[in-house]
Amino acid sequence: MKSRYRWIVSAVLLALIGAGGLLFKPAAKVKANANAPTRTVLTVTVATPAKATLPRNVASSGVIAAWQEAIIGAQTGGLRIAAIHADVGTRVKAGDLLAELASDSTAAQLRSLEANFASTKASLAQAKSNVERAKIAKQGNAISDQQYEQYTISVQTAQASLDAAAAQIDIQRITLSQTRVVAIDDGVITSRSAMLGKVVQSGEEMFRMIRKNRLEWQAEVDAGQLANIRTGQTAQVTLPTGESIKGRVRISAPSLSTSTGRGIVYVSLAEGAAAHAGMFANGRIEVGMEQALTVPQSAVVLADGYSYVFELGADNTVTRRGVKTGRHQGDRVEIIEGLSETAHIVASGGAFLADGDKVEIVTTEGK
Repeated sequence: MKSRYRWIVSAVLLALIGAGGLLFKPAAKVKANANAPTRTVLTVTVATPAKATLPRNVASSGVIAAWQEAIIGAQTGGLRIAAIHADVGTRVKAGDLLAELASDSTAAQLRSLEANFASTKASLAQAKSNVERAKIAKQGNAISDQQYEQYTISVQTAQASLDAAAAQIDIQRITLSQTRVVAIDDGVITSRSAMLGKVVQSGEEMFRMIRKNRLEWQAEVDAGQLANIRTGQTAQVTLPTGESIKGRVRISAPSLSTSTGRGIVYVSLAEGAAAHAGMFANGRIEVGMEQALTVPQSAVVLADGYSYVFELGADNTVTRRGVKTGRHQGDRVEIIEGLSETAHIVASGGAFLADGDKVEIVTTEGK
């Protein structure tokens, strides 16, 4: 019995000794790894900051509006809208038919005036004939000078009546032409108040349009910015959709707002742009050129809303440095602060590095 007990105790002790060996063995390995040299984590190229000439910009914001609006209204009143040929969004050319007013009564009045003109013309012809006969009678002393004068006056009266009848016909023809409501310029219809069957009054608005379909960005700037802006300068406007479109300064406001102290710069936008009147957009106006410190775009790493570059140390280890970036041009980005001109930085691959990592350099780019 005692032999069996001793055998069990011996087996337990052997198991504990074996486990102890396993526990101590990894610790020795960890200690050995701690003394191992730093491993190179990435092969990189190196770049240095370089001076570049970049445009100097004035940042602003403002609404996009029509270059000019045109209001198309009824030129004659008391007539019913008989047909509508255009709606909101319709692109039209000058002279295109937009709507028609009922013209039956106007056409009938024109025919009546034309008939009156014909009658007056006949009266003039008769008066002239009477004058010719009166001349012959006067030569034979058949009529007095007073009677002859009455005949000549009747011709003048008939001529005046004919001229008046002709003027009335011209007016009526103009009125008849005004029953056709046409576009007064090229553009796009932005609103329509005309309704089929409605009786319009003279001067009443029926359509509104953007002339030439031209839009402009009305950028708000302060007095200091306004002093640097000139007609013809280029601009870059960013729409709410994220699309960027080009523009050119058309004119600057001659005065500032007394309430805000800001002025308006009118920037003509490129035709065919995806902008719409009423949009609010941000943008920048290029007011000149200046020197700036730049690095390759690939050298800048974005993390947690901040920009970083990895500067190379003497022992090929990298240090992460926060930088403030500015303008972009091609594959270069401006560094406003956080980096010296003589620094050597990782040109690409920084997203795979951490502060203190060691790298292997393939080549050095002086860009």
